[in-house]
Amino acid sequence: MPLDEIWRRIRSEVTASADTEPAHASYLHTVVLAHNQLEDALSYMLASKLGSPTISSLSLRSLIDEAFRGDPGIGLAFREDLRAVLSRDPACLGYSIPLLYFKGFHALQSYRVAHYYWNNDRRALALYLQSRISEVFTVDIHPGARIGKGILFDHATSIVIGETAVVEDDFSMLHEVTLGGTGKVGGDRHPKIGRGVMIGAGAKVLGNLKVGEGAKIGAGSVVLEDVPAFTTVAGVPARPVSYPAHVFPEELELTDLD
Repeated sequence: MPLDEIWRRIRSEVTASADTEPAHASYLHTVVLAHNQLEDALSYMLASKLGSPTISSLSLRSLIDEAFRGDPGIGLAFREDLRAVLSRDPACLGYSIPLLYFKGFHALQSYRVAHYYWNNDRRALALYLQSRISEVFTVDIHPGARIGKGILFDHATSIVIGETAVVEDDFSMLHEVTLGGTGKVGGDRHPKIGRGVMIGAGAKVLGNLKVGEGAKIGAGSVVLEDVPAFTTVAGVPARPVSYPAHVFPEELELTDLD
Protein backbone atom coordinates (compact mmCIF):
# COMPACT_ATOMS: atom_id res chain seq x y z
CA MET A 1 0.00 0.00 0.00
CA PRO A 2 1.57 3.31 -1.05
CA LEU A 3 2.10 5.90 1.63
CA ASP A 4 -0.45 8.72 1.58
CA GLU A 5 0.88 12.25 1.72
CA ILE A 6 -0.08 12.97 5.32
CA TRP A 7 1.51 9.72 6.48
CA ARG A 8 4.65 10.55 4.48
CA ARG A 9 4.81 13.95 6.18
CA ILE A 10 4.29 12.43 9.62
CA ARG A 11 7.09 9.91 9.13
CA SER A 12 9.41 12.63 7.88
CA GLU A 13 8.66 14.88 10.87
CA VAL A 14 9.04 12.05 13.36
CA THR A 15 12.31 10.86 11.81
CA ALA A 16 13.72 14.37 12.18
CA SER A 17 12.52 14.55 15.79
CA ALA A 18 14.06 11.19 16.62
CA ASP A 19 17.39 12.32 15.15
CA THR A 20 17.44 15.55 17.17
CA GLU A 21 16.12 14.16 20.49
CA PRO A 22 17.67 10.77 21.30
CA ALA A 23 15.87 10.53 24.65
CA HIS A 24 12.57 10.49 22.77
CA ALA A 25 13.66 8.36 19.83
CA SER A 26 12.57 4.98 21.19
CA TYR A 27 9.04 6.24 21.82
CA LEU A 28 8.81 7.78 18.36
CA HIS A 29 9.95 4.56 16.73
CA THR A 30 7.41 2.54 18.73
CA VAL A 31 4.36 4.70 18.06
CA VAL A 32 5.07 5.86 14.49
CA LEU A 33 8.10 4.57 12.64
CA ALA A 34 7.45 0.90 13.39
CA HIS A 35 4.13 1.05 11.51
CA ASN A 36 3.37 0.85 7.81
CA GLN A 37 0.31 3.11 7.63
CA LEU A 38 -1.36 5.88 9.60
CA GLU A 39 -4.24 3.63 10.68
CA ASP A 40 -1.78 1.25 12.34
CA ALA A 41 0.03 4.03 14.20
CA LEU A 42 -3.22 5.58 15.40
CA SER A 43 -4.72 2.29 16.56
CA TYR A 44 -1.53 1.56 18.51
CA MET A 45 -1.62 5.02 20.08
CA LEU A 46 -5.29 4.87 21.09
CA ALA A 47 -5.10 1.30 22.39
CA SER A 48 -2.06 2.08 24.53
CA LYS A 49 -3.91 5.00 26.12
CA LEU A 50 -7.34 3.39 26.53
CA GLY A 51 -6.28 -0.12 27.55
CA SER A 52 -7.26 -1.21 31.06
CA PRO A 53 -7.68 -4.37 33.15
CA THR A 54 -11.23 -4.57 31.75
CA ILE A 55 -10.15 -4.63 28.09
CA SER A 56 -6.42 -4.94 27.49
CA SER A 57 -4.52 -2.74 25.05
CA LEU A 58 -3.99 -5.76 22.79
CA SER A 59 -7.69 -6.61 22.66
CA LEU A 60 -8.63 -2.97 22.27
CA ARG A 61 -6.25 -2.55 19.36
CA SER A 62 -7.99 -5.39 17.54
CA LEU A 63 -11.33 -3.65 18.08
CA ILE A 64 -9.96 -0.34 16.79
CA ASP A 65 -8.47 -2.02 13.73
CA GLU A 66 -11.84 -3.70 13.09
CA ALA A 67 -13.57 -0.33 13.15
CA PHE A 68 -11.02 1.19 10.77
CA ARG A 69 -11.48 -1.70 8.34
CA GLY A 70 -15.25 -1.70 8.69
CA ASP A 71 -15.64 2.01 7.94
CA PRO A 72 -12.96 3.52 5.68
CA GLY A 73 -14.66 6.87 6.25
CA ILE A 74 -13.00 6.98 9.67
CA GLY A 75 -9.60 7.15 7.97
CA LEU A 76 -10.79 9.98 5.72
CA ALA A 77 -12.21 11.80 8.73
CA PHE A 78 -9.10 11.66 10.89
CA ARG A 79 -6.92 12.81 8.02
CA GLU A 80 -9.22 15.82 7.60
CA ASP A 81 -9.03 16.35 11.37
CA LEU A 82 -5.24 16.45 11.15
CA ARG A 83 -5.45 19.04 8.38
CA ALA A 84 -7.88 21.07 10.48
CA VAL A 85 -5.62 21.11 13.53
CA LEU A 86 -2.58 22.08 11.49
CA SER A 87 -4.42 24.89 9.69
CA ARG A 88 -6.31 26.36 12.69
CA ASP A 89 -4.11 25.83 15.74
CA PRO A 90 -1.02 28.09 15.77
CA ALA A 91 0.59 25.84 18.38
CA CYS A 92 0.58 22.93 15.92
CA LEU A 93 3.74 22.86 13.84
CA GLY A 94 3.22 19.65 11.89
CA TYR A 95 0.90 16.73 11.19
CA SER A 96 2.73 14.56 13.70
CA ILE A 97 1.99 16.86 16.65
CA PRO A 98 -1.73 16.06 17.09
CA LEU A 99 -1.09 12.36 16.48
CA LEU A 100 1.58 12.25 19.18
CA TYR A 101 0.53 14.79 21.77
CA PHE A 102 -2.95 16.36 21.44
CA LYS A 103 -5.57 14.69 23.61
CA GLY A 104 -8.38 16.47 21.76
CA PHE A 105 -7.37 14.64 18.60
CA HIS A 106 -7.04 11.35 20.49
CA ALA A 107 -10.45 11.75 22.13
CA LEU A 108 -12.13 12.56 18.83
CA GLN A 109 -10.69 9.52 17.05
CA SER A 110 -11.59 7.31 20.00
CA TYR A 111 -15.16 8.63 19.73
CA ARG A 112 -15.18 7.66 16.04
CA VAL A 113 -14.43 4.06 17.05
CA ALA A 114 -17.17 4.10 19.71
CA HIS A 115 -19.60 5.59 17.17
CA TYR A 116 -18.82 2.76 14.76
CA TYR A 117 -19.77 0.17 17.36
CA TRP A 118 -22.87 2.14 18.40
CA ASN A 119 -24.07 2.09 14.78
CA ASN A 120 -23.34 -1.64 14.53
CA ASP A 121 -25.51 -2.55 17.53
CA ARG A 122 -22.62 -3.25 19.89
CA ARG A 123 -23.83 -0.59 22.26
CA ALA A 124 -22.45 -2.02 25.49
CA LEU A 125 -18.97 -1.83 23.97
CA ALA A 126 -19.64 1.68 22.64
CA LEU A 127 -20.75 2.89 26.05
CA TYR A 128 -17.74 1.27 27.70
CA LEU A 129 -15.51 3.16 25.27
CA GLN A 130 -17.34 6.41 26.02
CA SER A 131 -16.69 5.89 29.73
CA ARG A 132 -13.04 5.03 29.19
CA ILE A 133 -12.50 8.01 26.84
CA SER A 134 -13.97 10.29 29.51
CA GLU A 135 -11.68 8.81 32.18
CA VAL A 136 -8.52 9.10 30.09
CA PHE A 137 -9.03 12.31 28.11
CA THR A 138 -11.69 14.15 30.21
CA VAL A 139 -13.81 14.41 27.05
CA ASP A 140 -17.33 12.94 27.22
CA ILE A 141 -18.94 12.32 23.82
CA HIS A 142 -21.95 10.05 23.60
CA PRO A 143 -21.29 7.45 20.88
CA GLY A 144 -24.68 8.21 19.34
CA ALA A 145 -23.69 11.79 18.53
CA ARG A 146 -22.92 12.51 14.88
CA ILE A 147 -19.73 14.46 14.18
CA GLY A 148 -18.35 15.36 10.76
CA LYS A 149 -14.77 15.71 9.61
CA GLY A 150 -12.23 18.52 9.68
CA ILE A 151 -12.82 18.95 13.43
CA LEU A 152 -10.63 20.78 15.95
CA PHE A 153 -10.99 20.24 19.70
CA ASP A 154 -8.44 22.71 21.07
CA HIS A 155 -7.19 21.80 24.58
CA ALA A 156 -10.36 19.69 24.89
CA THR A 157 -10.58 19.27 28.67
CA SER A 158 -14.18 18.96 29.92
CA ILE A 159 -15.87 18.87 26.51
CA VAL A 160 -19.34 17.27 26.66
CA ILE A 161 -21.43 16.31 23.60
CA GLY A 162 -24.85 14.70 24.05
CA GLU A 163 -26.41 11.72 22.33
CA THR A 164 -28.57 13.51 19.74
CA ALA A 165 -26.10 16.29 18.93
CA VAL A 166 -25.11 16.75 15.29
CA VAL A 167 -21.88 18.54 14.35
CA GLU A 168 -21.16 19.26 10.69
CA ASP A 169 -17.76 19.51 9.01
CA ASP A 170 -15.02 22.08 9.70
CA PHE A 171 -16.11 22.73 13.28
CA SER A 172 -13.81 24.15 15.99
CA MET A 173 -14.22 24.47 19.73
CA LEU A 174 -12.13 24.99 22.81
CA HIS A 175 -12.17 23.42 26.25
CA GLU A 176 -15.12 23.21 28.67
CA VAL A 177 -17.75 23.45 25.93
CA THR A 178 -21.05 21.61 26.42
CA LEU A 179 -23.40 20.65 23.59
CA GLY A 180 -26.11 19.45 25.93
CA GLY A 181 -29.77 19.27 26.76
CA THR A 182 -31.86 21.53 28.94
CA GLY A 183 -32.96 18.69 31.22
CA LYS A 184 -36.60 19.43 30.40
CA VAL A 185 -37.24 17.07 27.47
CA GLY A 186 -36.22 13.64 26.18
CA GLY A 187 -35.78 12.34 22.67
CA ASP A 188 -34.04 14.64 20.20
CA ARG A 189 -32.74 17.13 22.75
CA HIS A 190 -29.27 18.32 21.75
CA PRO A 191 -27.87 21.05 19.46
CA LYS A 192 -27.40 20.87 15.72
CA ILE A 193 -24.18 22.65 14.75
CA GLY A 194 -23.65 23.86 11.19
CA ARG A 195 -20.55 23.74 9.06
CA GLY A 196 -17.61 25.96 10.00
CA VAL A 197 -18.93 26.98 13.43
CA MET A 198 -16.49 28.17 16.11
CA ILE A 199 -17.31 27.88 19.85
CA GLY A 200 -15.16 29.59 22.46
CA ALA A 201 -13.97 28.15 25.76
CA GLY A 202 -16.56 27.45 28.43
CA ALA A 203 -19.62 28.06 26.25
CA LYS A 204 -22.78 26.03 26.85
CA VAL A 205 -25.17 25.33 23.96
CA LEU A 206 -28.30 23.73 25.37
CA GLY A 207 -31.35 22.19 23.77
CA ASN A 208 -32.47 21.05 20.33
CA LEU A 209 -31.51 24.29 18.63
CA LYS A 210 -29.64 25.14 15.46
CA VAL A 211 -26.36 27.03 15.17
CA GLY A 212 -26.07 28.14 11.57
CA GLU A 213 -23.15 27.76 9.21
CA GLY A 214 -20.14 29.90 10.00
CA ALA A 215 -21.54 31.22 13.29
CA LYS A 216 -19.32 32.04 16.26
CA ILE A 217 -20.13 31.69 19.96
CA GLY A 218 -18.12 33.72 22.45
CA ALA A 219 -16.30 32.20 25.40
CA GLY A 220 -18.47 31.60 28.46
CA SER A 221 -21.74 32.15 26.61
CA VAL A 222 -24.95 30.25 27.31
CA VAL A 223 -26.90 29.65 24.10
CA LEU A 224 -30.58 28.76 24.47
CA GLU A 225 -31.95 29.84 21.06
CA ASP A 226 -31.08 29.35 17.40
CA VAL A 227 -28.04 31.24 16.11
CA PRO A 228 -28.31 32.53 12.50
CA ALA A 229 -25.62 31.66 10.00
CA PHE A 230 -22.47 33.81 10.04
CA THR A 231 -23.57 35.58 13.21
CA THR A 232 -21.50 36.03 16.38
CA VAL A 233 -23.27 35.69 19.73
CA ALA A 234 -21.97 36.22 23.26
CA GLY A 235 -23.20 36.59 26.81
CA VAL A 236 -25.53 34.92 29.30
CA PRO A 237 -27.97 34.38 27.76
CA ALA A 238 -26.20 34.76 24.42
CA ARG A 239 -27.26 37.62 22.17
CA PRO A 240 -26.00 38.64 18.71
CA VAL A 241 -23.02 41.00 18.79
CA SER A 242 -22.07 40.82 15.12
CA TYR A 243 -24.01 40.06 11.93
CA PRO A 244 -22.74 39.33 8.43
CA ALA A 245 -22.42 42.51 6.39
CA HIS A 246 -25.42 41.72 4.18
CA VAL A 247 -27.78 41.03 7.10
CA PHE A 248 -29.50 43.58 9.29
CA PRO A 249 -32.58 42.07 10.93
CA GLU A 250 -35.65 44.28 10.83
CA GLU A 251 -36.52 43.30 14.38
CA LEU A 252 -33.16 44.51 15.73
CA GLU A 253 -33.77 47.33 18.19
CA LEU A 254 -31.43 50.19 18.89
CA THR A 255 -30.76 48.81 22.36
CA ASP A 256 -29.26 45.72 20.74
CA LEU A 257 -26.51 47.88 19.28
CA ASP A 258 -25.36 49.31 22.62
